[in-house]
Amino acid sequence: MRERQENALRARAERGALLVVDVQRSFADPEFLAEYGLSRRELASLAGAVEQCALAVTRAREAGIPVVWVELESAPDSHWRASSWLNLGDPAAPLLNAPCVSGTAGAEWFALSPEPEEIRIVKRRYSGFAGTPLAAKLREAGVEWVSVAGLTTECCVAATAFDAFQHDFSVVVLSDATAAYSADLHDSALTALGLNAGLVMSTDEVAALWTARRAA
Repeated sequence: MRERQENALRARAERGALLVVDVQRSFADPEFLAEYGLSRRELASLAGAVEQCALAVTRAREAGIPVVWVELESAPDSHWRASSWLNLGDPAAPLLNAPCVSGTAGAEWFALSPEPEEIRIVKRRYSGFAGTPLAAKLREAGVEWVSVAGLTTECCVAATAFDAFQHDFSVVVLSDATAAYSADLHDSALTALGLNAGLVMSTDEVAALWTARRAA
C-alpha cells in the first residue's frame, strides 16, 4: 500500500506544497522556552528539527515547490476562550504570556524566513486551516498534496495535517522536520498521523518525490 501511495504522489510531484508551521521564536528559540524546563537533549532535538525545516524549505524552492508559511499571531486585545478555559479554568480570563503575540519578538520566524513572493497564512488557532484562506490559496495554486513541517508535532502540526486531510489534500508529515517538547509526544503524534492522516516521511524522502518527474 505504501508504494502505491508514494507512486500517486510521485505522479503528481508538481502538485505538492510545503507547509511550514509555527517555527517562531515563542516555540523554537531557547530564549523563549525556559518555562518548559527542556533538557539539553530535548533542546537539541528541537534545534535539529528547525535545521531540517530550513533544509526542507531549500529543497522545495530548488524543486519549484510552493512554500507556504503558517504562523500564529495571538491578538493582544482578545483571547481564545477555550484556551483560557483549558489553561486557567475560566473561559473569560485573559491568557497572560500568550505565545506569538502580534507585533512582538515571539511572533518572529526563527532561523528561517519566507521570501516576499511566498504565501503567508496568519492563524489564531492550532490549525492553519481554522478561520483562514489556506485551503483556497492551495487550490488556487493547483496544490493537491501537502508536506507539513514545523512545531509542535502533537499540536499545531497535527491540527494542520488533520485539517489538510479533511480538506481532501493528500498529506505527508516530515518526521525529522517536526518536533515536540518530548520525544514521547513527538513519536505518539507521528504514529497517530500515520494511521489517520497520511504518510510519515523524512525530508530526503519527500524531496525525492518533489523531484521525481524532473528526474524521470
